[in-house]
Amino acid sequence: MNVHLLDGTYELFRHFFAVPSATDVNGQEIGAVRGVLTSVVSMVEGGATHIGVATDHVVESFRNDLYPGYKTSEGVPEALLSQFPILEAALEAMGVLVWPMVYFEADDALASAAGKAAKDEHVSQILICTPDKDLSQCVVGTRVVQLDRRRNLVRDEAGVVARFGVRPQSIPDYLAVVGDSADGFPGVRGWGAKAAALVLSQYPHLEDIPKDWQQWHPSIRKSRPLSESLFGAWNDALLFRTLATLRLDVPVFNTIEDLRWKGPRANFEEWCVRMKSAALLGRVTAAAAMESGNA
Repeated sequence: MNVHLLDGTYELFRHFFAVPSATDVNGQEIGAVRGVLTSVVSMVEGGATHIGVATDHVVESFRNDLYPGYKTSEGVPEALLSQFPILEAALEAMGVLVWPMVYFEADDALASAAGKAAKDEHVSQILICTPDKDLSQCVVGTRVVQLDRRRNLVRDEAGVVARFGVRPQSIPDYLAVVGDSADGFPGVRGWGAKAAALVLSQYPHLEDIPKDWQQWHPSIRKSRPLSESLFGAWNDALLFRTLATLRLDVPVFNTIEDLRWKGPRANFEEWCVRMKSAALLGRVTAAAAMESGNA
């Protein structure tokens, strides 16, 4: 079977800014929640059988303790933040396995789930459903891939190299020197995407880069200023790589069967009534009947 791992945080943000505002029977904004639920149902209708969704229950994580500039919830609309616990509860009612992250981040849960699923020989392919560049470090050949569902684009290991110029295992090092504005760390001065790709394609990890710039591969231009900048900010570079490295020790599931979608729970109808979404109930019920018939 294939395993689909969905970035619930990305999906909630995407739908919040893409779909019209809508409120439930209590006046609570739930437009983005309905959008994500509908999106998950469409995955099931399209043949997805094993699904896990990771969310940032709170935006802050252990990385905020490592680096004060790391991303926070500041500036995120309250109408969006308030939908995270609603999404998590509604997905669980739909029968979907959810990982709400507090200490870790959603990306860590996705990375951990991808790594664990890859150990199961019954799994044909793991699709990490997010365009987030951080998750590119988890890609392995054509078995663990990224799926950008909005653009219907699959990125395997060759796709990671084509996009970044480095292999998946070098992505944390790449982000360390280039920086990641979305996560709030600046990278190393003077290191852009092209320089990072050139250097890290020759030396996959920061520790592999010769300290003497004269020993760098001749294809690398501006080796002296790049070297001086990197080794002058060495501790920062290592810290940024730590921030960019996804954890693989998040508790996610016991066996792959935990991810199998078996239909909604008894309280899902209550959720659909609350969200004023009879159509969603109908689609989920029909999908569950189909799944039961195929079992």
